[in-house]
Amino acid sequence: MQPHFHFGLHPEHGVVARATAAITPHLADWYLQHEQFEPVPGRPDLYRLTRPDQDLRRRARQTVHDLRRHGFTVHADLSLDPAVTAAPPCPAQTNCLAERRARIAQAASARSPQHRAGASPQVTAPAMPSAVTRSSTVARTR
Repeated sequence: MQPHFHFGLHPEHGVVARATAAITPHLADWYLQHEQFEPVPGRPDLYRLTRPDQDLRRRARQTVHDLRRHGFTVHADLSLDPAVTAAPPCPAQTNCLAERRARIAQAASARSPQHRAGASPQVTAPAMPSAVTRSSTVARTR
């Protein structure tokens, strides 16, 4: 089966993509521009990844992955193919729930800096204005 897209590295343009005859040009143009590729001036069949200074290989690998997930057949250089090369190492995930519970327990056991030591908390009830109570009493009696 002929691939729909070819991806590779170009010495002048960075990561480039080219659609094949297996996909219509306007559909290929839409998908590639949606994935942050732009047409190379003077080469209507060639697209380059925009902003080459921002994590070029990861973005190219993500594009290959996204197009395959949409059902397209993609041929890519080995360094750009997420099926062949390993993903970059992810930071080790810790037990977030246990850490959260430990922080909550520590906060609950500590004394609040808003209250002075030895002072009893003051509890006050909101005062109701006398005009409000009189008007409600008058309204009930009518």
